[in-house]
Amino acid sequence: MADHYETLGVARDASPEEIKKAYRRLARELHPDVNPSEEASERFKGVTHAYDVLSDPNERRRYDMGGSEGGASMGDFGDIFETFFGGGGFGGGQRGPRSRAERGDDAMIRVDVSLAEVIFGVQREVSINTAVLCGTCSGSCCQPGTVPVTCDVCHGSGQVQRQVRSLFGNVVTNHPCGSCHGYGTIIEHPCVECGGKGRVRERRTLNVDIPSGIDTGTRLQMRGGGEVGPGGGPNGDLFIEFRVTHHDIFSRDGNDLLCTLQVGMTDAILGTESTVTGLDGEVQVEVPAGTQSGDVITVRGRGIQGLRSTARGDLKIAAQVVTPTKLSNREKDLVRQLAALGKDDGPKLGEFQQGFFGKIRDRFFRQG
Repeated sequence: MADHYETLGVARDASPEEIKKAYRRLARELHPDVNPSEEASERFKGVTHAYDVLSDPNERRRYDMGGSEGGASMGDFGDIFETFFGGGGFGGGQRGPRSRAERGDDAMIRVDVSLAEVIFGVQREVSINTAVLCGTCSGSCCQPGTVPVTCDVCHGSGQVQRQVRSLFGNVVTNHPCGSCHGYGTIIEHPCVECGGKGRVRERRTLNVDIPSGIDTGTRLQMRGGGEVGPGGGPNGDLFIEFRVTHHDIFSRDGNDLLCTLQVGMTDAILGTESTVTGLDGEVQVEVPAGTQSGDVITVRGRGIQGLRSTARGDLKIAAQVVTPTKLSNREKDLVRQLAALGKDDGPKLGEFQQGFFGKIRDRFFRQG
């Protein structure tokens, strides 16, 4: 078997670019469309095979180590079946040059939102570092003023033919051109801005409409908001994953907002009205007379607006009756007089509670 390096006329430590140049030079000389002689055809097959092996890093490494170059693959049988039965076959096969423009990758970013922003939704600016269309070549991959040239090996078809021996005799098969990699054209003057890729990386800013009612882990898909593809291909999609940040006063249960309200002992006894500051403005709260710690006061329609809905949840406020710890002598006398007027039997055992907040939690869910 002929040595592949000798076949291409290069040294064993030749670079990939040197191997490619040697192949292109020999292909222009030996291609059947240029040199129809039988000898040239045989040499062209040998040159093409040598290039297929040495241009593939894994195949070249295996060859240099004296290993096998691989045997017949499903792709080889696919080419044979394509020749006899047309299209499809085992290998699938590609007809004509392939496009340089490919769809870009999807991208994902994570965005923190506050509980207040979740109530009605909000528009936010978000920044993302991603691939965008090259402003110099506009995705053509060529230096301005130049265009791709037709490959002189495959003459623009993106395919080269090989004649192989098979169970059916000599069969002509099509393979992607090794010179232009199946594109049918060669970019002799790549754009210096993007290196011939048609895209560059850039930080860009997007306006994102964040819907109401989202929760931590909710994902929003923006079609076409991802990376532009190689060769100016269509953009992939952008996925935005949200995280609702912690709030010191309010928490949520679905679309309901939860909080606690400290109520003085006399206000709990007599009842009162109070104005508190909610996440979306002031809230009027009516504390009924005789309120106990853990009682839940519900303010309808002051919770979170549902996802894809105009209905709002409720604001549920758990009362925490505060017993004064420092009283003047006058205040103590008044409390004693109040106790004397009442019929309180004094402290007694009651239902076991798992702490104050356990009681609040149980009442929240019982009223839900």
